[in-house]
Amino acid sequence: MRFPILAALALCLFAAAPAEAASLYTRLGGQDALVAVVDDFVANVAADKRINGFFARADIPRLKRRLVQQICAGTGGPCLYQGQDMKTAHAGMGIRKVHFTALVQDLQKTLRKFKVPMREQKELLAILGPMQKDIVAH
Repeated sequence: MRFPILAALALCLFAAAPAEAASLYTRLGGQDALVAVVDDFVANVAADKRINGFFARADIPRLKRRLVQQICAGTGGPCLYQGQDMKTAHAGMGIRKVHFTALVQDLQKTLRKFKVPMREQKELLAILGPMQKDIVAH
């Protein structure tokens, strides 16, 4: 008699537990959505006279691949980021907070264009924001 009661209790507890929330990667739309967002974001940066000089000699296709990998990995997707750490990648570039802010604004422009909900925008920026300390020159 005890087993059915314990089994029923366990079943009730399991059924009452909240389902695991979808990853930010999934909520953003997965790989195809990230590629589209990165393409638009990089176009925004290229048109932004405040910061486009930092990318004048960049290998843009490689940069896009690395950004997709980085965002995918950071948001819970199946990707592995294969680029340099942010400190090494941006050493000696002279990036200031005003430049980092411009980059974030360009990203926000893209996220609004793709109608990314505010919750997901905030989560994404919370993942990317801490990189500022390794990107901005001190």
